[in-house]
Amino acid sequence: MSVTEQITTTDGIVQGGRGRRVMYWRSLPYAAPPVGDLRFRAPQPVQPWTDVRDATYFRAAGIQPRFGVRLGPRKLQEMSEDSLTLNVVAPVTPTVRPRPVMVFIHGGGYLFGTSALRLYSGVQLAADGDVIVVSINYRLGAFGYADFSEFSTPDSPYESNLGLRDQIAALRWVQRNIAEFGGDPDNVTIFGESAGAHAVLTLLATPSAAGLFHRGIAQSPPADWGLTVAEAGTFARRVLDQLGIAPQNANRALREVDPHDIRRAFNRASNATMAEYPGFFPAAPVADGDLLPRTPIDAFAEGHSHPVPLIIGTCRNEGALFNRFTDTLPTRPERLKRALSVAGPDRYPRVFYTYPGFPGEAAAIRAGGDYFFWRPSLEVMEGHSRHAPTYAYRYDFAPRLLQLYKLGATHATDLIPTFGAVYEPWSRALTVGGSRRGLLAVTRQFQDNWLNFARTGEPLPVWPRYSEADRATLIIDDPGRVDTDPDSAQRKLWAGVRAPQLVPAGAARGATAIPPAESHEGESEEDGSLLGKISPENAEGRGTEITATVLQKLAGSAEESAADAERKAEPGNAGPETAG
Repeated sequence: MSVTEQITTTDGIVQGGRGRRVMYWRSLPYAAPPVGDLRFRAPQPVQPWTDVRDATYFRAAGIQPRFGVRLGPRKLQEMSEDSLTLNVVAPVTPTVRPRPVMVFIHGGGYLFGTSALRLYSGVQLAADGDVIVVSINYRLGAFGYADFSEFSTPDSPYESNLGLRDQIAALRWVQRNIAEFGGDPDNVTIFGESAGAHAVLTLLATPSAAGLFHRGIAQSPPADWGLTVAEAGTFARRVLDQLGIAPQNANRALREVDPHDIRRAFNRASNATMAEYPGFFPAAPVADGDLLPRTPIDAFAEGHSHPVPLIIGTCRNEGALFNRFTDTLPTRPERLKRALSVAGPDRYPRVFYTYPGFPGEAAAIRAGGDYFFWRPSLEVMEGHSRHAPTYAYRYDFAPRLLQLYKLGATHATDLIPTFGAVYEPWSRALTVGGSRRGLLAVTRQFQDNWLNFARTGEPLPVWPRYSEADRATLIIDDPGRVDTDPDSAQRKLWAGVRAPQLVPAGAARGATAIPPAESHEGESEEDGSLLGKISPENAEGRGTEITATVLQKLAGSAEESAADAERKAEPGNAGPETAG
């Protein structure tokens, strides 16, 4: 079987490009542009085209803060509501059988991110792993995760869970078309990191997603994100308040207001809510009783997730990145105390002897990161392992430079070995002074296990299944090992703890448990974003320029080195090939 750059899809012919080791097709539409009357509507079918569509360059990313579309020095990707597209990367070598397909869902807190980020290119993974890599865009922030359905009218409806609906539409496109690119529609693995990992878990909890994929990989999922209908309605009204729109005028006004005004209002309302309720996150899917019958964490706990094989894990030092560059997690003692207040009066005092050194800064950062990421992931591991193969890991490896700046194996650093970015020129900055061999070793651990899982539904034989009896966990480090019930005291501390609710259980839709959001008049363009502090300017004095650059790349804002950008980028575009 061989594939050429020109492919006939169900919507029309697309012309891709060819690199040294891969062919690539960029910004292929999987749904109609959600603009005008389609804003806040479920994704609609693509309008077929008759000419050949040029798929050699990236088009627009979704509406988001400016830092999220920074692809290189002085290079910003266009933003538009017309961004429901995906990318395909395939090896240039012929194959005798269809290749496994790996569909990547990017992170960014459901607020920012783009599949055009060079780190996500998938070139090394596709070429060396002999797989098809697909990466997708989906609606972000208010456009994907605000529920304005209460303001629908018979003639002008709004739907909920639009970002989730977009992801399902993209997976349906894969089922219809991936065979033409050499992929196997009966062997699809979805994988994602952070919010993208949460999206993987949400898809496992969505009945209508059954059959669209066959296994999942969730890297650092904030697994108990999820809103009740009452919480979603309350938060939607807070966004309207920020926009100065009365509820009775919302249906028409929301279609007409400038998209960036909606974005800023959504982020201001999010900031106010998270400050009042540490541990609660408002940009999340809603258990609407329709598309998503229950929150993802409840689906796993109650045995309602799709029984497909699952890899799930977290980084050892999740909270360090957030504590250094943004103030959104309960990595400070007073915030953690408030987050744990819903778990009873004895839970917070137990932190002091469970995390030695608490409330010192290092222990508080570790506890806050565990609370936000590892705690709910444990509940997923436990629930899913009762009825489907489940494999747990923890990423412990930290290159020398991240150790020097006390970041360790922090959030998103596992994306480097996942995508083989160790072969990129910029990654050498991370291993200044040593640890390059270690990074190469953990890259092999990641990719050998991830690729074997994508092919067969199982990682390498040295990685046993997770069960509540022994809680076997692969520690990815140099060298790697398997531990039984690692950090058991901390695990027991978090057992039964859930994130705080915005609206008390049983409250009616539109009820409120928090005061009105404060005014933020006169704020700058980047203010109002939950992660707006991630920028070179705000990293000043906290590390070298290249350190800030690499961390931005990992967090999603994608500042490449100028030399690499000039060498690799095509006009107006980030190049597909890696140095490897």
